[in-house]
Amino acid sequence: MAACVDKWQPTHAGRLSGAIYRFLASASGGGGDDVWDELRAEAQADADAEPLLRKFYGDLVLSRPSLESALAAHLSAMLCVPGVLPQDALRDLLAAALAAHPDAGRAARADLRAARDRDAACDRMVHCFLYYKGFLALQAHRAGHGLWSEGRSAAALLLQSRASEVFGVDIHPGARIGSGILFDHATGIVIGETAVVGNDVSILHGVTLGGTGKESGDRHPKVGDGVLIGAGASVLGNVRIGAGAKIGAGAVVLRDVPEGTTAVGNPAKAVGKKAAPQRRPEEQPGVTMEQGWSDYVI
Repeated sequence: MAACVDKWQPTHAGRLSGAIYRFLASASGGGGDDVWDELRAEAQADADAEPLLRKFYGDLVLSRPSLESALAAHLSAMLCVPGVLPQDALRDLLAAALAAHPDAGRAARADLRAARDRDAACDRMVHCFLYYKGFLALQAHRAGHGLWSEGRSAAALLLQSRASEVFGVDIHPGARIGSGILFDHATGIVIGETAVVGNDVSILHGVTLGGTGKESGDRHPKVGDGVLIGAGASVLGNVRIGAGAKIGAGAVVLRDVPEGTTAVGNPAKAVGKKAAPQRRPEEQPGVTMEQGWSDYVI
């Protein structure tokens, strides 16, 4: 299959409108962008250490004026379909969505920090940006959700479909997802249309936030801040997972899980004592990635 070709270069706006290009070139709002600066420094260090990577890092990171611009270029290269869905047209779609919804860029920066801080395998944000399909699928969703909120459902579903095919992560564009999210490994994650995921949540591979059948309306889970959901867990129906809760690997959750508790089994049951209410945000399971429950009495 022929490769898609990105005709846009940072020295001119190409087919992007002037307003969108100016936004992407100064997306930090003029107040500095620590995440983008750190990511670029990491990219330069890798490129200096590995000459083979110089063009790769240059094209995808070092030649780009902002994180949003780099995301639009990187995602369009991965999601385009030669001869059917050109890379430059897809890049313009992504760039316009990110320009119209600045919260998506701010959330992406929090997602990069989350990967660096929580994933033991990630010591550089640039590696997450370039290679982690959970991060990339989530950013495609953020752009698609922006389009969905504008009533552009066909374009949003296009991004969902391509992201599902390429990354193995299926997130309906209607789902609402907070910032500081980590999809660890990510393969097989499914999130339904009316699902809501709070901030600082960590979700491992094979997790489903789905419905229970053919019901319509508000039918998907609501996940609070700081929640950790273990590998292979299924949370089904319009149930609420309280802030700071833990869902054990392989659990099947069919009813609400109280704040700060751990749920395990099939069907899942809350076990042991409720976590101390004074627990600070940085001590939430979704941040600490502590999956054990040996300190609980069943």
